[in-house]
Amino acid sequence: MAFYETIRLEKGMYAAPGKSFSQILEEQDPSQNYEGSPLGKLDAYQRQLKRFDIRVSGPGSDLVEKFFQTSDSAALFPEYVSRAVRQGMEHADVLPSLVAATTRIEGLDYRTITSIPTEDDKSLKPVAEGTILPQTVVKTQENLVRLHKRGRMLVSSYEALRFQRLDLFTVTLRQIGAYISRAQLKDAVSVLIDGDGNENAAGGITTSSLSYEDLVKLWAALSPYELNTMLASTDTVQKLLNLSEMKDAQAGLNFQGTGKMITPIGATLLHVTSVPADTILGLDKTCALEMVQAGDVLIDYDKLIDRQLERAAISCIAGFAKIFPDACKKLTISA
Repeated sequence: MAFYETIRLEKGMYAAPGKSFSQILEEQDPSQNYEGSPLGKLDAYQRQLKRFDIRVSGPGSDLVEKFFQTSDSAALFPEYVSRAVRQGMEHADVLPSLVAATTRIEGLDYRTITSIPTEDDKSLKPVAEGTILPQTVVKTQENLVRLHKRGRMLVSSYEALRFQRLDLFTVTLRQIGAYISRAQLKDAVSVLIDGDGNENAAGGITTSSLSYEDLVKLWAALSPYELNTMLASTDTVQKLLNLSEMKDAQAGLNFQGTGKMITPIGATLLHVTSVPADTILGLDKTCALEMVQAGDVLIDYDKLIDRQLERAAISCIAGFAKIFPDACKKLTISA
């Protein structure tokens, strides 16, 4: 009998502070011990699925009730739910294109750092021998990062789900993950525009009608930061795509061939419905925004193991903070 088949699985593995169920499994059954073997491509959790012959995807996926054939296999169910939700979050996730750094914390209180260089600081003038180097002041923000709990309540009964294929149930869980991801993106956009409570709302320019000249002004307003990412809602993206400069042959071929939108000034254009109408956000994604996460995907693991699915919560706690406030500017089109 292989070692992974002897591991005792229980609820308490979900309650370890600062560690996920998968991390606990990896500590007990390191994947490096299987290098070069048929199990080498599986992680510790996937080896447990193999142990109990549970197939969670594909046309031959098992029924939900397969998880509950023993008390040990039932302990795998919450991690399956968590992974499916994370898959949905990752598939719909635009945040990696906006976030410069992600900070994971244990608890709900976090105060980030910031640096607001003056124009003189940005110039980095020559320093004569024996003189003091210019200073960059890094300080903690006055207010804590505001964290939001986003999630859904899984309302069903075990009897309603037990004969459903796991492949189909995964689709539903992925949609929950996609919802959480979109809600977090909305929070990120709000912080970029209105600030994180530390008097650092985005500055910008206003125009009566969108033109290529306005994009150049946005690029200039962001200097010395790099304008590498632009966010806009559906109506504003349409206006951008109808600019004559956007009809350039190379830009058109890229959009038609890959579906990825570029702008005449080289920035990546992202379609984000939570951006207000007639507003374009331009930012330097390498230094504008920090994402703060309090733990991973949170689930009522005890209810899921005990088949009490009627009111099982699935949620994620996260917030956003500005790092360099001037690394994001907005272009507003006034009627």
